[in-house]
Amino acid sequence: MNFKDFEGMVAIVTGAGKGIGYEIASKLVRNGASVIINDNDPELIKSASDSINAIGPGVTYPIAGDAGDIDLVQQLVDEAVQRFGKLNVVVANAGITLFGDFLKYEPQAFQDVMRVNLQGSFFLAQRASLQMIKQQSGGSILFMSSVTGQQAHKDLAAYAMTKAGLQMLAKNLVIELSEYKITVNTVAPGATLTERTLEDEDYKSTWARITPMGRAGTVDDVANAVLFLVSPQASQITGQTLVVDGGWSAVSISPF
Repeated sequence: MNFKDFEGMVAIVTGAGKGIGYEIASKLVRNGASVIINDNDPELIKSASDSINAIGPGVTYPIAGDAGDIDLVQQLVDEAVQRFGKLNVVVANAGITLFGDFLKYEPQAFQDVMRVNLQGSFFLAQRASLQMIKQQSGGSILFMSSVTGQQAHKDLAAYAMTKAGLQMLAKNLVIELSEYKITVNTVAPGATLTERTLEDEDYKSTWARITPMGRAGTVDDVANAVLFLVSPQASQITGQTLVVDGGWSAVSISPF
């Protein structure tokens, strides 16, 4: 596909300091977009912005803060408009994963996961939609889900709830936003090689063994799917979840 469709477009990507979010922002910039990028770590997001800006031809502007905070969400939208004049694409990628036995899961851990993964994504979509409606030029919103939103995974009950919820949110917003020409979709990655997952020395080999395609995914695999769904070439696709897992969810072999 021709990603040059992003020239002159303005995007927001949360959770973009590293991993999947970084790669999404990087690809958008390489294809001409201006991108507000966010991460909770000020030093990390500043470093990410410097690194991506060196690539060009687009540009990033970093904003540090908690993506579950509604005031921060509004700041991201406001900054996009003030700095770049409009908003076309939003990727609600920020999320936290807190493993825990269901029978021992603590209320604070539950609330933290819900706040970032659901509240942050919901209100980012809401505030971005209001701006897109004001512009009268449509737009694209994408939520980052997970195969755990479709298949059970040990010690991830709360996290899985949020990821399944994001898939349903995308479907429901078809009713709310299609009249404004705003598409809303979800990407659900399976096992993906990132800085965090590679801290487990067995992660790569384990998932290569149980994934039908013979390897864990990469951030490039996921970012390519995201860019397609937020591009003008996917303007007739909305309310959908695209699973990027090398076929794992078709067989669901446990890593344990």
